[in-house]
Amino acid sequence: MNLLHMKYAVEIAETKSINKAAEKLFVGQSALSRAIKDLEASLGVTLFERSAKGMFPTPDGEVFVRYAKTVLKQVNAIENMFSGDHAAKTQFSISVPRASYIADAFAKFSKLIKKGTDAELFYKETNALRAIKNLLNDEFKLGIVRYAESFDKYYKNMMDEKGLEYELITEFRYKLLFHKDSPLAQKDEVTYDDLRDLVMIAHADPYVPSLPFSEVKKEELPDNSDRKILVFERASQFELLAENHETFMWSSPIPQPLLERYGLVQKYCRDNKRVYKDVLIHRKDYMLSEIDNMFIEELVKAKRETFGEEM
Repeated sequence: MNLLHMKYAVEIAETKSINKAAEKLFVGQSALSRAIKDLEASLGVTLFERSAKGMFPTPDGEVFVRYAKTVLKQVNAIENMFSGDHAAKTQFSISVPRASYIADAFAKFSKLIKKGTDAELFYKETNALRAIKNLLNDEFKLGIVRYAESFDKYYKNMMDEKGLEYELITEFRYKLLFHKDSPLAQKDEVTYDDLRDLVMIAHADPYVPSLPFSEVKKEELPDNSDRKILVFERASQFELLAENHETFMWSSPIPQPLLERYGLVQKYCRDNKRVYKDVLIHRKDYMLSEIDNMFIEELVKAKRETFGEEM
């Protein structure tokens, strides 16, 4: 086994085709096919299932490709480090749910990067499934997943199976978020019935392994409005809430300065008792770096400032 064979296997796994992989690698198809057969023989396992539809990794193949990607990235990093053309870069990467207290922590963390530092910071807002895949593919180093407390065992079982470390950040109940001029602002207590004639803004991306999507969606999202607006950017949601006072959304607690900036109010809904969890995850074979710990420290501060006694 050598690095070239690893590169071949990774490319085939990504293209699902010997022909396409050969074109990208500028290698003959027969030579590429022989290299994969030699690799499988040396390992004593079958890495790919061959069919008329293409080449697909076996369970052993998926494990091999995941580790091969890690090795190739590390080799590339070493080459860059000692090439003389590239200074060592400080890198940080995390996939997170769309949560304002986490974004606030990241903004404050970004200010800690000293001038003159060659740094790359990657911050991706996405759903729990993608955050987990980003870790397993070694595309991101850290992740935060959000899920309903009732699905705790499903997530923990999955993360144990996939070799992920996990640590609870916080537990909370969703609040209703709306403009200060919304009809909801005048109510001392909000119920589900109060939401029926209003417009719900949502950007939830529920994912729970081994459960039907319809069941997950029913459990994850209180659905008490016939009119909905689905968005993917937090900035869009704030602009909608500020402009259209018939809108509302469910959200984790929001930092007070952000509420004041957009003229928004948060209240609990009497009928919604569901508890959610935000959990920090990373691969077991990954050691937290100094810059990772810097972010985690800011995350803990932001949680305390935003949640207060709700923690």
